[in-house]
Amino acid sequence: MKNFSFSKHSVFFISVLLTLIFIIWGGFFTASFNKITTTAYDFVIEYLGWVYIGTAFFLVVYAIYLLFSKFGHIKLGKETDKPEFKTGSWLAMLFGAGMGVGIVYWGVAEPVTHYTNPPYGEGYTAQAANTAMKYSFFHWGLQPWGIYTVISLALAYFQFKKGLPAAVSSAFYPLLKEKIYGPIGKTIDILSVFATVFGIATSLGLGAMQISAGMHALMGVPDNVSVQLIVIGVATLLFIVSISTGLEKGIQYLSNAAIILSFLIMLLVLILGPTLTIFEVFFSSLGSYASDFVNMSLRIRPFGDNTWIGDWTLFYWAWWIAWCPFVGMFIARISKGRTVREFVIGVLFVPALGTCVWFAIFGGAALDIIQNMGHPELAKQIADNVSLSIFNFFDYLPASSLLSVIGFAVVAIYYITVADTSSYVLGMLSERGNLNPSIKIKVTWGVIQSASAAVLLLAGGLEVLQTASLVAAFPFAIVLLLMCWSLQKAMKSEVEEERKLKAKMGKDPIETR
Repeated sequence: MKNFSFSKHSVFFISVLLTLIFIIWGGFFTASFNKITTTAYDFVIEYLGWVYIGTAFFLVVYAIYLLFSKFGHIKLGKETDKPEFKTGSWLAMLFGAGMGVGIVYWGVAEPVTHYTNPPYGEGYTAQAANTAMKYSFFHWGLQPWGIYTVISLALAYFQFKKGLPAAVSSAFYPLLKEKIYGPIGKTIDILSVFATVFGIATSLGLGAMQISAGMHALMGVPDNVSVQLIVIGVATLLFIVSISTGLEKGIQYLSNAAIILSFLIMLLVLILGPTLTIFEVFFSSLGSYASDFVNMSLRIRPFGDNTWIGDWTLFYWAWWIAWCPFVGMFIARISKGRTVREFVIGVLFVPALGTCVWFAIFGGAALDIIQNMGHPELAKQIADNVSLSIFNFFDYLPASSLLSVIGFAVVAIYYITVADTSSYVLGMLSERGNLNPSIKIKVTWGVIQSASAAVLLLAGGLEVLQTASLVAAFPFAIVLLLMCWSLQKAMKSEVEEERKLKAKMGKDPIETR
């Protein structure tokens, strides 16, 4: 323990202590925790929802601006640096970290839920089906990936271009200077760890519920808390093995496997399902999403009922912001050697398009079964148990057993991938930006996350913790806006210095690109 001093690992020790306090509070004093977090969440959504709306929209606009700006040529690293991972593996890893578990869980459930209870108009109609698909594209499209793009780009830029530690606080160097190494910087990093642990613990709990539901559908295993705890235990052992193999093997191989199986199951549903309808749904919904993008992005009802917007849009924006320290740090870690322009295309547009394709195939096929094929009972089955939604959907397609097996494998692999990548990121944050954190630290965080999910499942406090993580997302919305200012300031200074240097040589670097 000689080199494991408190000052060196203060972020780790304080983060672990805070995590344990809140887990004990949420797990054993659930009622009081629920009362406080719910009150805080209701206040934020009711009075400060416009901050989430404005921030999410601004980050998309800013990311697109960077794509076409004079900063697009800047490389995230030295001019001689090459990408560490092939483009396919890079996209697979960032997609798995940012969306994997979520799209499997909600790919069928969200469009069907919006169909029965749309944001406007009557449910169970053709118009409701069109609206449901448009809003599913919206909630999983540009906004979440815009949030991830900005934070991960800022982190990658200051890590690889400026040589600063791989920590969220490093992105504020132009504003804070050397203070990023002091109490202010450590506070930012502790908050990042804190938000990551709770966001991931909630997702692991929800993922365990879906895996348990899948086992019930495939093998008749009881779908209860005991089975969910066993799932968490087995998954913990598996991702500890993956952690020990390193980033280049474990996470990369898992991500590649997950994306291959995802493509396979999408192709099977496309072929076995209502193929023509799926194509029509994709293009129609994409067009509606594009034409109504600004209106949906800024939609809030100052003179009406905002319940639906609060329950869905604001909830999602807060959720993506709560996840962004983890996802941003991981995407930054795997993106060395890519240009700003390449980065924005790969992190903003490619995954957003991929999620739209997924929802068109799964959501479009499910709505066709309900609306056109006369099976409204599917909507009720999904409402009764969201965790079983994708497996209930498969029952209405040919080769349902095969689809269920592949679907279960996709859920399980994405589950382990998220646990693996989050442990890796927490290790980076805990070791002051170490790009290859020790196995001991990664395993410690992996066990803490799994134990947190297990305790909250037992106590019935999983939804309470989810609410708490969304409240914690509010200050991070402000942090993201300040991060844009810091990144803009740094890149502008770099381009100006580059221009002056090349001007001495009689060549303007911007004009010649």
